[in-house]
Amino acid sequence: MRSNLIPYAIAALLGALTPLGFAPFGWFPIPLLTLAGLFWLAREAAPGRAFLLGWSYGLGLFLFGVSWIFISISTYGGMPAPIAAVATLLFCAFIALLPGLALALAARVAAPGTARIAFALPAAWALLEWTRGWIFTGFPWLALGYSQAPVSPLAGYAPVLGVYGVSLLVALSAAALVVSASRPKPAISFLVLLWLGGWALQQHDWTRPTGAPVSVSLLQGNIAQDIKFLPEKLEGTLRHYAHAVLASEARLIILPETAVPLFRSDIPRDYLDLLGDHAKARDGDVLLGIPEDDGYDANGLPRYYNSVINLGSSPAARYSKAHLVPFGEFVPFGFRWAVNMMSIPLGDFARGRFDQPALAAGGEKLAVNICYEDVFGEERIHAARDATLLVNVSNDAWFGDSWAPWQHLQIGAMRSLETSRWQLRANNTGITAIIDEKGRVRAQLAPFTTAALSGKAQGLSGETPFMVWGNRAFLALLVALFAGALLVGRFSRLGGIIRPANGPSAH
Repeated sequence: MRSNLIPYAIAALLGALTPLGFAPFGWFPIPLLTLAGLFWLAREAAPGRAFLLGWSYGLGLFLFGVSWIFISISTYGGMPAPIAAVATLLFCAFIALLPGLALALAARVAAPGTARIAFALPAAWALLEWTRGWIFTGFPWLALGYSQAPVSPLAGYAPVLGVYGVSLLVALSAAALVVSASRPKPAISFLVLLWLGGWALQQHDWTRPTGAPVSVSLLQGNIAQDIKFLPEKLEGTLRHYAHAVLASEARLIILPETAVPLFRSDIPRDYLDLLGDHAKARDGDVLLGIPEDDGYDANGLPRYYNSVINLGSSPAARYSKAHLVPFGEFVPFGFRWAVNMMSIPLGDFARGRFDQPALAAGGEKLAVNICYEDVFGEERIHAARDATLLVNVSNDAWFGDSWAPWQHLQIGAMRSLETSRWQLRANNTGITAIIDEKGRVRAQLAPFTTAALSGKAQGLSGETPFMVWGNRAFLALLVALFAGALLVGRFSRLGGIIRPANGPSAH
């Protein structure tokens, strides 16, 4: 009995090692190696056994990779620790179903052999990873493609195929390692060509400068989450950000998500004027993260938005968050009881439109997104087409001193790679950073420090292939791989029927 459990324990261990390939560690070959180990275990497995192997791997991956969920719902959400631990375990076990389904699908599509390893397993893995990015509003965190940003040669494919395309190439590389045990020459040749191709793409410039770099200042207020919304701390927060803005000489000043924990209508008008007038004097703008109350919905209930507004020399505009976080910003149907166990303020926002245009500020056009939204790369394309810079404002204080802020920064690097744009990231407790179009961090602040990150950012224009066709090229590759698995498997079966009739064994 114990020996029957060993493969599943190995799969879980492989999954638990995989987060080492992501930030803050950045050992990008590890996901490729662990996935190769999983594919080796599943190479001859029946669908049921393949599912359990994939689920075990996924459980290890998510329990170790996103354990910071416990911090957000217990430490800052107020859920009792034992219940929060169970909730975290159940969430990870549920999300792990998708890697399990991927391996089970591959086992259904292709019989044991080269067709399964080389075609079906990589395609099924990438398909279910893409599915995880949108089902139940989506949880794309720890998609394997992110582990390759920005230094792996496979990251060179991001402007062409996006993060899921890079995930597919990681899976194909893992499959090639497994195939190399029996067919070393074609497998190693494929790996060399694939990785050299990625390196060559990294040398290509997809966009062009639009003018001189703009001076920027990104403010990291370091307001602890457990005091952020306390009324007695409000005056200190307002005073801190006012002093930080007035001390900046930059043309573009960016504050984090909900930097001012008041509805816009409740903020003294002279406070906003103070910030805007300072920016106007430098022909610039301040971007301020702020919750907005904006009329009533069809049911007569107040409508709230998680927004970013500009103050200064540019025409007044705002961006309202479109992709909301379940439980943090809206309550999924049937889960009001879970939210009632937590103490998360402002837990029911309205959605902004997904087609909001780029926001003008500081002489640039900014594709703004708020916190968790930047995990959804295809949704960022619309505004990025007309933008010269990407902007993300966040509040990762919800996750404490965990891996989450570092993983979030790496996700931002992938968005810069996909769109070939510089990115400005203002985060309440970190990691505030300036990222270039190659996904490289040019400057950053240490987490949990109170400071302003000053520097310059180069506006760029032009479109990458990913901005033109989104995930369609990646999905076309999946179709081709599944077709290849079916065709190779069919020819293999035909060969098995024909050879005995004509071969030596027939005599």
